[in-house]
Amino acid sequence: MTSRIKTAIKTKVNFIGLPILALCWVGFFWGTTWLASKEGVRHMPGLQVAAIRQFIAGSLYLCYFLLKKTPWPKGKQWKTIIILSILNFSLSNGLSTWGVKYITSGLGSIISAMVPLWILLITIFKGERITRLVVLGILICFGGVCVIFYEHLLDFMHPNFRFGIMISIASTITWSFGTLYTKKKAASFNPYFSLGLQMFISSIFLHTLIGVTGTGIALSEIPANSWWSIAYLVIIGSILTFIAFIYMLQKLPTELSSLYAYINPIVAVILGSLIFGEPLTTAIIFGGSITLLGLYLINYSMRKKR
Repeated sequence: MTSRIKTAIKTKVNFIGLPILALCWVGFFWGTTWLASKEGVRHMPGLQVAAIRQFIAGSLYLCYFLLKKTPWPKGKQWKTIIILSILNFSLSNGLSTWGVKYITSGLGSIISAMVPLWILLITIFKGERITRLVVLGILICFGGVCVIFYEHLLDFMHPNFRFGIMISIASTITWSFGTLYTKKKAASFNPYFSLGLQMFISSIFLHTLIGVTGTGIALSEIPANSWWSIAYLVIIGSILTFIAFIYMLQKLPTELSSLYAYINPIVAVILGSLIFGEPLTTAIIFGGSITLLGLYLINYSMRKKR
């Protein structure tokens, strides 16, 4: 009986495919990290959540590669690692985590999905021509954003809400620059080791900033809920899901692997409504769907052009 069960499970896994399972894992669990961040910042500063998360995750990566005696980066590789640690982790991850202190996790996740739009605008600014499909995608995105924020017009009267929106948008812009810089400065250095170094270096920057501004709280004052949230962000968000993400990129076509970026906001919006009671209005559902459609058209057109 046991052998039959094992055979059936193995057949089912082979049929579904581990890469597809990896895609589902990334799509779902990276969506849940928005809720973990939201819970973490309820009781402590957002930048401190990001700093502690990146310090622990970065240290775990570094310990692993040090035990394996992996060679350290050399020369200009350090420059690339430091720049990416500032763009992708100190600014992008730090600001997005800080942002959900003032806006809903669902809204933060929808804003984060707009990275392809900023990448496109940056390339247009550099003189690259765009197709009609891209123009259509931009117009659809703009329409979707207008629908989403229609019900939030009065919220813009509140400084905290405006601040949360501003730093969340800023986080997507810095991530876009980091993405373009990664493509330009692609190096042969171990990407996993580089990731650990970027996290660790960014945590030093963030802890320094927190110390200078005096905005942090003592570790003894951090409640258990925030520690559990940070643990979830480290284990699920920074380690397991990133491993699945790299595996997925290696095994699946780009058009299919990129679907995780459109699944994340859906997961965050639905779970945010169920767990935190965040508003799940018609405007958010309809506007979010329109925005994601526009982003998909932009992404698809850019890949097709390449």
